[in-house]
Amino acid sequence: MSHDVVTSAQLEFYKTNGYLQLKSFVDAAWLADLRAASDEFVEASRGLVTSSRRLDLEAGHTATAPRLRRLVSPVDLHETFRRLAFEGPVAQLAMAILGGPVRFHHSKLNYKWSGGGEEVKWHQDIQFWPHTDFTPLTIGVYLDEVDDAMGPMGVLPGSHIGKLYDLYSTDGSWGGAMRDDDVASLPMEDMIWLQGPAGSVTVHNCCMVHGSMPNHSDRPRPLLLQTYSALTSYPVLGIGANGVDGANSGRIVGGSPSQDVTVNGRAMRGAPDWRKQGPPTIFDSQQTDR
Repeated sequence: MSHDVVTSAQLEFYKTNGYLQLKSFVDAAWLADLRAASDEFVEASRGLVTSSRRLDLEAGHTATAPRLRRLVSPVDLHETFRRLAFEGPVAQLAMAILGGPVRFHHSKLNYKWSGGGEEVKWHQDIQFWPHTDFTPLTIGVYLDEVDDAMGPMGVLPGSHIGKLYDLYSTDGSWGGAMRDDDVASLPMEDMIWLQGPAGSVTVHNCCMVHGSMPNHSDRPRPLLLQTYSALTSYPVLGIGANGVDGANSGRIVGGSPSQDVTVNGRAMRGAPDWRKQGPPTIFDSQQTDR
């Protein structure tokens, strides 16, 4: 792991404010590869009439005028995205911020197409995929320049240590966004809008209040997102998207798996991960020669 990816001042800023932006962080060679990979899926979407498991389409999508909303789990679909998330500068940044090896959770590529590409309403991420702590963070990579007209992400500094909002609608159904009365209570004048040149990255904590406006420009705004947590942070299965986020979810980056976990301040060393081979019986475990 590179130790000069971020400065101590930047780490302190992230701790205090819950977000970080590093402009032009991803170099031109990486950008060229990422754009080429992204374009492959835009071309593939032309053959679709409705969304597939991996390619999520906006309303109005056609073969001649594609409107791809999201590429789901790009690390599972293309070597370039895999290398960036597990070996490249984004992986190095995640390890630098979280202070060691990290646990990968999921990835996605949001295209936010030109001419009204959909807004993302105000929300926090952790309710979508709760973990055993609040270390998870998401790193976004701008594949193209992002300006005010393109609907950049807005973040509310310091909100990562504040209230965790109810993202259910008033009728009790899952809404995935803060309710209007909660949004009305936000100090919108404090919102920071994260414009930047291509290759810029944003980092935001899982508890950060954030969102984005529609893209009113004539250019798409592709944003590649990768989520990681500390090595000893675990997704809570049975809630939200945990367990359905792709074949690489749970992969350790920069180290080896750890069975250490802390719950309610009490640390323990848990059993091995038996998901692939199935667990032994307690009898087999206890009667093995040591």
